[in-house]
Amino acid sequence: MNGFLALTLALALSAAGCDSGDTVTTPTPTPSPERVTETFSGTLTINGAVTFSFTTAAAGIVTATLKSLSPAGPNVGLALGTWNGVICQVVLSNDNTAVDTTVTGSVTGTGDLCVRVYDVGQLTQAVGFEVVVSRP
Repeated sequence: MNGFLALTLALALSAAGCDSGDTVTTPTPTPSPERVTETFSGTLTINGAVTFSFTTAAAGIVTATLKSLSPAGPNVGLALGTWNGVICQVVLSNDNTAVDTTVTGSVTGTGDLCVRVYDVGQLTQAVGFEVVVSRP
């Protein structure tokens, strides 16, 4: 029995000295991407549309806000979409946008996007506009 006790004690001591190699690491929080705000402006003509392209640097929320129409008049359309280098493929739109109206979307990563301001058939004269885009 003494041999069995010595073997058990030897195994217990050797197991106590072993390191499983597992280390506990605490994940480093990923900082939120810095937001970029850009202002686009132009003139919208009767039955016209104006498109601006921009790039997102990370996943997150994208907003486009119509900040001004001059002279004030009927509402216009405001849209967010994907930019393929030639056209804006509209994904989200509001066909009844007044000043201070926002269109909001979410992107899953970097990419080329666009904002589009367009006449919905209500303009009787050209109007100046300003739209603000905020993105990651």
